Amino acid sequence: MKNILTAPFMVEMIRTATNMYDHGWDERNGGNISLMVDEDEVAKYLDLNSVLREIPTGFDASTLDGKYFLVTGTGKYFKNVQYAPEVNLGLIRVTDSGRTAQLLWGYADGGKFTSELPAHLMSHAARLAVDPENRVVMHCHPGNLLAMTYVHDLNEKAFTRTLWQMCTECIVVFPDGVNVLPWMLCGTNEIGIATAEKMGSARLVVWSQHGIYGAGKDLDETFGLIETAEKAAEIYMKIAHLPLLTTITDDQLWLLVDRFEVEPREGYLAPRQA
Repeated sequence: MKNILTAPFMVEMIRTATNMYDHGWDERNGGNISLMVDEDEVAKYLDLNSVLREIPTGFDASTLDGKYFLVTGTGKYFKNVQYAPEVNLGLIRVTDSGRTAQLLWGYADGGKFTSELPAHLMSHAARLAVDPENRVVMHCHPGNLLAMTYVHDLNEKAFTRTLWQMCTECIVVFPDGVNVLPWMLCGTNEIGIATAEKMGSARLVVWSQHGIYGAGKDLDETFGLIETAEKAAEIYMKIAHLPLLTTITDDQLWLLVDRFEVEPREGYLAPRQA
């Protein structure tokens, strides 16, 4: 059987976690990632009948029964993932109608999955209902997006439009916009349910005064979504206190929509000029 540390999904997970830490998005043990992996891929590296231990999930995720996820561990530092992946990551199989996670590899120090697993799995279920190719849920604490939630209206349309107007590429990268939650207690089923509901209409969900959740078909796409939104928030935070002399207009945003053949969030742009 092949060495799981050489698996493409493992190599990419380690690289992404390291890159997120290097970007300053995941201080200490802040942030978490879950990557859904196909059973036939897992079977190349692990004995699917060899369960190391079972860990209760604390909620019902029946739509994900039998699915496999590579997940960062609770209390683990992203900076250490590259040095000790078997301690900081775990590969689990969801079973018992989602109430149990069977550990097939990882958490070698006796640890467990991130405390945000409910939010992750609920978000996976919500995104899969919209896009069957969704494979990734990523949570981190980008400084400018976090800062923006202190000084900007948290109305989702207003928040999205501001980000779209900061960088030409934004409406192309996330035409579905950004959804926003008010401050909520993290690590609970309640914030998981609220996040999953927001994930039904957008791949980016901002947790006010906390961070952001992103979802996508692979690690690169999801990282890029957050990276683009964070760059836009950085520009906003640099200019918000200055007189605004020019911006990207709705007419110009429509030109981008047509050029790159994307579908903007309904009602977020002014009607096209005749």
